[in-house]
Amino acid sequence: MPAAIESGAMDLGMTADDIYENTMQIAWKFSDDIADPKLEDLYRRAKQNQWDSDEQLDWDQPVDPSRPMVNEEQSVYSRMPFFQKLSKSQQETFHAQSTAQLLSQFLHGEQGALLTAASVAHSVPDRCAKLYAATQAMDEARHVEVYAKYIDKIAIAYPISPFLKEVIDVTLRSGRFEKIMIGMNMVVEGLALGAFNNMYRQTTCPLLKDITFNVMRDEARHVSFGHTYLGPLIQKMNDDDREDLAQFAFEAINLIIAAERKGGGYGTAANRFDPGFLRVLEACQIDAEDFFAGMSEAAELGITTELPPGHVLAVKQLMMPAMVRVGLVTERTAKLFEEAGIRVNTDTAVLNAMEDAKSDQNVLHEESTTY
Repeated sequence: MPAAIESGAMDLGMTADDIYENTMQIAWKFSDDIADPKLEDLYRRAKQNQWDSDEQLDWDQPVDPSRPMVNEEQSVYSRMPFFQKLSKSQQETFHAQSTAQLLSQFLHGEQGALLTAASVAHSVPDRCAKLYAATQAMDEARHVEVYAKYIDKIAIAYPISPFLKEVIDVTLRSGRFEKIMIGMNMVVEGLALGAFNNMYRQTTCPLLKDITFNVMRDEARHVSFGHTYLGPLIQKMNDDDREDLAQFAFEAINLIIAAERKGGGYGTAANRFDPGFLRVLEACQIDAEDFFAGMSEAAELGITTELPPGHVLAVKQLMMPAMVRVGLVTERTAKLFEEAGIRVNTDTAVLNAMEDAKSDQNVLHEESTTY
């Protein structure tokens, strides 16, 4: 790394890992080779649905982090026998701190999405895709803004989870806009859309609910962009290029699943190897070994798989169907998923309901909707 860059990183309070060089093609020609009415319609809606957080959101609403920000009855943790044995004070502190830790991941994920959207804008060769990617970069900038402001209001911030940082870094370093779109629009955005949906249904904070409502409208378009643009492109690829992208898709999803399994969170944000989550437990004076033993007990009882109505499993119901739909699960990688113990779910019902594929207002925003 050049000394000037390294020095700058230190001046900003960052480490050398926070700044790295990445070589990507710059596509100067604004090609019209792909004239897709669906993509053009998506760009039109992206322009029409831009929103100003200063005007759209009431930032004067009081936010008290000492009061529950989520409906604790819907929390997986609250149904754990181990958790129910904790003191009331420990339970309340845990819900406040763990929610803050999750919201911090929302912020860090949006920061990564801003970088990837900008990368797609300068490297994708199609004119309409470039214009759409620029609107997504604006969306991501707005999301960084609103989550940063909300976290400032609750005054509880946590560092980025290592596995989320790794997925974003792998995506940014991939060197191809197709892989960046797979890593962000289909993997990270799928993870985010599922988490936002669940937060929207759980939160008891009016301001957080308003933030999440508006952010989800944008995220639904971002997920749709991955399908709308990549689907036809992948169909025209030769087998070697398609297999290269399919391998990248498998590795990105497997990275998430492996981190979840190793961390003992059973589909939750809990992870024994996440320094931020361990800080949550320390703040609550909960022994980490006891907590994760309690998570294992809850998994054996089936508690971690019993989601409230309307909640979704991002990998199963969003990511995997999205990969299948665009042709990124090949005969070869299907075997890799099977060997890794990852089910290849082909049911696109939830994905179709949640993405903004053909309407300005999709069923994602209807609280009565069940999947």
